[in-house]
Amino acid sequence: MLLLVATLYIARGESLELEVVAEGVETEVQLNYLINNGCGGLFQGYLFGNPEPLLELERKLFRLKNLENIL
Repeated sequence: MLLLVATLYIARGESLELEVVAEGVETEVQLNYLINNGCGGLFQGYLFGNPEPLLELERKLFRLKNLENIL
């Protein structure tokens, strides 16, 4: 049932020419299903990382930005 819902949301986004963001992606199987059914590549969920405080996220982004400036 959830796969059907995901497929319908992807189709609706495409029909409206919107990019679909998949939230709650927890497994490689879910990720592969979404990719194979047209989800455009914006994903969020435990597969990619655990929730963390905003301050820690800001620190990580700051370090990445500084790293990009060095390279």
